[in-house]
Amino acid sequence: MVTGISLHDGTTIPQLGFGTYLVPPEETADIVGEAFDVGYRHIDTAQMYGNEEGVGRAIATSGLARDDLYITSKLNNGNHRPDDVRRTFDETMAKLGLEQLDLFLIHWPLPTLYDGDYVSTWKAVAGLVDGGRLRSVGVSNFEPAHLDRIIEETGIVPVVNQIEAHPYFANNAAREASLRHGVVVEAWSPLGQGAALNDRAISKIAEAHGKSVSQVILRWHVQRGDIVFPKTMSRDRMAENFALFDFSLTDEEMRVIDALDRGEQGRVGPHPDVFDYIPG
Repeated sequence: MVTGISLHDGTTIPQLGFGTYLVPPEETADIVGEAFDVGYRHIDTAQMYGNEEGVGRAIATSGLARDDLYITSKLNNGNHRPDDVRRTFDETMAKLGLEQLDLFLIHWPLPTLYDGDYVSTWKAVAGLVDGGRLRSVGVSNFEPAHLDRIIEETGIVPVVNQIEAHPYFANNAAREASLRHGVVVEAWSPLGQGAALNDRAISKIAEAHGKSVSQVILRWHVQRGDIVFPKTMSRDRMAENFALFDFSLTDEEMRVIDALDRGEQGRVGPHPDVFDYIPG
């Protein structure tokens, strides 16, 4: 059974969810519907993914009670100006067909754009809670300095920081900074875009438990306290990824996986300090 993690604003988020990154918009409703059938109730999407409408259709046809679902979306990089934050949040809500969103994140800090002002973006995103249509606010890909700055300048602490994290890139600096502020870590690319699936050390652990390598990696995240939302187009893989709560890794097995961290050499995505992509 999927456990919930308490956030500092008094809400609770399911620790395991389903990610929709690179799920084609025209297939999203069917894929998310399959995820609902498997048992997922936490769905992660984003303005940048272009598939919020598909997620909304899946929700509308699921027959599931709204209170049983946890839905996250994220601000597109081209929408950082406060007026654009508010305008495009309205668009997100219309596409999802929701009266209230559980969590909304700044997708990237973009410190080299917008004159380096991601603080006003954070204020605008946090201000959405006052309107009653958003329950919780967080960030994604924020480095320690980015976190420190928005908290120092606004006094508003994100509930989560969604960062790249997997066995080959533990991203410890960003993780530790998040935890220091009471911010829960969400791990994107939890399998390292598949890079860790052929690791011999993890394979040995998987064999010992009669589990797949991906299940062991996701279990490692869960025991670290991370929130994970693996993405797959396969129903069988969805079910496999969902089966994480009937076994545990030993302290020694956790240490073995911890030791696979390659630091910056293990990073598979862009570095938040320099990432400046704005979709056309």
